[in-house]
Amino acid sequence: MAGPIPDLEDRATRCAQRLCEADRVLLASHIDADGLTSAAIASSALERAGIPFETVFEKQLDEAAVADIAATDYDTVLFTDFGSGQLDVIGDREDAGDFTPVIADHHQPADRETEYHLNPLLFGINGASELSGAGASYVLARALATVADNRTARSVATDGGTTAAARADNRDLAALAVVGAVGDMQASGGELHGANAKIVEEGVDAGVIETGKDLALYGKQTRPLPKLLEYATDVHIPGISNDQQGALRFLDGLDLELKRDGEWRRWSGLTNDEKQTVASALVKRAVSSGVPAKKIDQLVSTAYVLPEEPVGTELRDASEFSTLLNATARYERADVGLGVCLGDRTDALERARKLLREHRRNLSEGIDLVTREGVTHADNLQWFHAGDRIRETIVGIVAGMAMGNAGISRSKPIIAFAEKNDDEVKVSARGTHNLVRKGLDLSAVMGDASRVVGGDGGGHDVAAGATVPTGEEEAFVERADEILGEQLS
Repeated sequence: MAGPIPDLEDRATRCAQRLCEADRVLLASHIDADGLTSAAIASSALERAGIPFETVFEKQLDEAAVADIAATDYDTVLFTDFGSGQLDVIGDREDAGDFTPVIADHHQPADRETEYHLNPLLFGINGASELSGAGASYVLARALATVADNRTARSVATDGGTTAAARADNRDLAALAVVGAVGDMQASGGELHGANAKIVEEGVDAGVIETGKDLALYGKQTRPLPKLLEYATDVHIPGISNDQQGALRFLDGLDLELKRDGEWRRWSGLTNDEKQTVASALVKRAVSSGVPAKKIDQLVSTAYVLPEEPVGTELRDASEFSTLLNATARYERADVGLGVCLGDRTDALERARKLLREHRRNLSEGIDLVTREGVTHADNLQWFHAGDRIRETIVGIVAGMAMGNAGISRSKPIIAFAEKNDDEVKVSARGTHNLVRKGLDLSAVMGDASRVVGGDGGGHDVAAGATVPTGEEEAFVERADEILGEQLS
């Protein structure tokens, strides 16, 4: 069966063939939601193809991490959701004969070539908005199923046996690819586009994804209705958003049974008619409060539901699933997130939920800290330094969520610093899709500005990161501000 993205099929097939030739594979992946889903997709595909493998995770694929990988006795290494931006370092190791790299990534490639490199950017497909790392891994998984199946068929024919049972085509893994894309903020304008949309179609056909228009609010599966509305701040509705009592009054004013046994119901448990009543009342309130029509339109988006997961759980909604995953590896428990992706609904899921509660508390405290202390405004950006008060693994999330709060603009990119170790500082940058349409490319900003001060960085146009030496923060900001001025002029 043909793969979901025709432009990538030949390269994906060559990568899959190389993996099938390996005696065993080391799978190395990034730690965010996109990285975890990438690893889960790749590990599922390798297991189904009968290829022995081991999985490792890295927060950052720097020279030290690549050196550690090279020190193993694996001849083949599969990199997922990173590797492209580190091709110079990886290429040196390949030239030295340490290992053969196979890369399924979507980040901006370094100026170096390698044979088994699957990246949408090499084929004119936007890796920041049209295909995530999980999407690239999914394309590889689909090719791997075909290559492995063909090899099995040839082997059976050679042995004179009967036709082997058809191998799974891996389309069921589209659900994880969608979770990864949503977690990578690729649902611009409320839905997935381009190559991501093709993967959604395969997931729908396979019965592992359902789509439809719904309220664009986070927490529709798990939050009680008052909290769902109170925390819905992307479209600020006066008297409801950030207003606990206001949200309660709004719901009490509706002629609906929104409580059962004294407990508030959740959006996922409402009937379609009940949802329509709440949504209509919400839109009327927004109109009467003077919310611009363009903003009101953003109250509705495309929902991506995983129908095989129970109603009312984080795993049923792609957005909530991705947040759960972010709460694992960012607290050094990538194994927990991978376990959930691979179907562990007991110990791993319980642990992930505990980590999610801690993650939410840390995010809330971080956002409060940034909002309370404010940011420093330069001509073309705004920035803050959290020191050791916000974990370097979540400071970028905090920065993005703080945009729009008092004194923190959404019309400028935001740059956040957090202590990484005694010698280095983690830098995270966040923008908006509206700024990207005006020319913003944070990957270029972070890469250029960090190298000027002796660091390194990269990422996507709307979100990127870097590591710089301690003490070079102001020089970094100065150079980043210059680049942004050129991009956004």
